[in-house]
Amino acid sequence: MNLKSIYGSLFMIALGMWLLAAAPVQAQDSRSLTLHDAIALSLKNSKQLQLNRTKITEATNAVKDANAQQLPEASLSGSYLRVNRPNINMKMESDGNSGGGSTTPDVSQLAYGMATVSVPLFSGFRIQAGKESARYLAQAAKLDADRDREEVIQNTIAAYSNLYKATVAVNLVRENLKQSQQRVADFTNMEKNGILARNDLLKAQLQQSNIEVALTQAESDLKIARINMNIMLGLPEDTGLELDTNFLAQAVAGADGRSVTEWEQLALQKRKDAASLQAHEKAAFAGIKSAKADYFPSLALTGGYVAADIPEVLTVTNAVNVGIGLKYNLSSLWKAGSRVENAKNQLHAVQINEAMLTDDIHLQVNRAYENYVVSRKKIDMYQKAIEQADENYRITKNKHDNSLATTTDLLEADVADLQAKLNYTSAKADAVVAYNKLLETAGVLSEQN
Repeated sequence: MNLKSIYGSLFMIALGMWLLAAAPVQAQDSRSLTLHDAIALSLKNSKQLQLNRTKITEATNAVKDANAQQLPEASLSGSYLRVNRPNINMKMESDGNSGGGSTTPDVSQLAYGMATVSVPLFSGFRIQAGKESARYLAQAAKLDADRDREEVIQNTIAAYSNLYKATVAVNLVRENLKQSQQRVADFTNMEKNGILARNDLLKAQLQQSNIEVALTQAESDLKIARINMNIMLGLPEDTGLELDTNFLAQAVAGADGRSVTEWEQLALQKRKDAASLQAHEKAAFAGIKSAKADYFPSLALTGGYVAADIPEVLTVTNAVNVGIGLKYNLSSLWKAGSRVENAKNQLHAVQINEAMLTDDIHLQVNRAYENYVVSRKKIDMYQKAIEQADENYRITKNKHDNSLATTTDLLEADVADLQAKLNYTSAKADAVVAYNKLLETAGVLSEQN
């Protein structure tokens, strides 16, 4: 074996080792992705849902704070003081019959401490109303988070559908470009042999250029759709995604046989935003109770212990007190009215929002239902359009080959065939989005995905 053969063998071994090492890296750059997996990843990585969890925690802590208001208040205090010896000049005349003069105690320090406990017995229902309001607001926060969760799911489905449409569009345009390139090559040979007019060749070349432009745009759309999908899933933006076309089965799943009225009634029962407003309404009622609490006195059970020591003067121990404290702020008679009216106004605003949402639900459900019905019809129509476009292209090509149709007719038939296929692909993907949008407007999207 000569030196050249040895070097050649070493090069092939090194190349093989490099390919083996690079293979796993390449595999990591692409992954299969079902719609179910996409939804799970988007829910896990959604910034909005992470923010909602902090709001739920905040609302839960507010409930704990409201419950703590009924617990006893306890406090400890104490002091140790150093004092100087004051100058005391007694102006009272001393009794001449007394056996001796009085003496003033030498006080240089003192210490005292006390402990107090207060248990609220009645506060005008303020504590109960505060607990009730906090509980309903926490419930509303959880319902708002559930509503955002459904929105994340719907956005993921729409992004998955857009990525699928962009992928199919690129594949179809690439295939069409190959056909166009072959047509230009055939026309070039025919033009050289004098069988075809140069003008017809130029038309075919122009169509090829237009398809190349369309392919550039389609590839750009695919890149943006992939980046958008990867951001939603929390993946590196250059990750390749291999989609599972089984999700298209939902395009013909049907609307469960429900009428639009039944879908609307389902929405009024299941919509999380409607339930959230109902919780806000209950919290507003509790807010009115809390505001009216200022009209009532507060009553508390109190207890305390005091100890004091003034050397050479006074020592106090075991001084325990128990009693009931009553407090009433007379200014509440003319100050609480504005707070009560403000609480009632907040309740009125919530009720108006509920009425507005009812109207929106009616419109949204009807729009989603009609969009889904139309999308289903488009699938059938575009399926027929593909058959018609294929047959039209076949006939036109035969005529063109026999000089019975112009090149313009052939190129138009080719464009119509491509457009029909693109429309059919988009219709199936759009029907999936429309169906899930109907589920979202009815408030049952999370139950189905």
